[in-house]
Amino acid sequence: MSSKTPAPAAVLAMALAAGGVHAQPAPPAAVQPGTYAIEASHARVLFAVNHLGFSTWYGDFSHASGTLVLDPKTPSNSHVEVSVPTASVSTTNAVLDGELKSPDWFDAAKFPTIAFKSTKVTATAANRAEVLGDLTLHGVTRPVTLTATFNAAGANPMSKAYTVGFEVTGKIKRSDFGVSRYVPAVGDEVTLIISAPFVRNPG
Repeated sequence: MSSKTPAPAAVLAMALAAGGVHAQPAPPAAVQPGTYAIEASHARVLFAVNHLGFSTWYGDFSHASGTLVLDPKTPSNSHVEVSVPTASVSTTNAVLDGELKSPDWFDAAKFPTIAFKSTKVTATAANRAEVLGDLTLHGVTRPVTLTATFNAAGANPMSKAYTVGFEVTGKIKRSDFGVSRYVPAVGDEVTLIISAPFVRNPG
């Protein structure tokens, strides 16, 4: 290592001196209003389902896209749209991934996109909201309810872009969307977990 290259500890110290290495919590009402775009490289769209009663099986989707119109002082004026490519499904098992993309499961060729569009946002606590919306999966659109928890907001220490982050959870029945392969051995109830940063559009 070159004597001119800062050691990891020095890099950390410089970052702390510059104002911290992560976003600081802020009162939700103080967050900047406006239109935000999802930061796909750090967004996670996860799902979990019971597998034969022995374990919980996890997978995720990548390359999320979407927008958030945020009104922190009047949350009911806020709305969000998020979509992911169905073929991005990943479980760390290539054979299983191929099966999930097939007509037996998500049928990615016929239904290339999974999308959520909010219809109502209701604040339920200082940092939490109930988000009602329409989920389109496997060509079927149904209403679902998600819980969004505010994480933090502020300038991203790496990109300097103003960013707001949320953790979103909810449950659906996959058979409601026509994805019923192996029910009930593989659970019908699916837990959704979305962890997403949104970057504020300039202007």
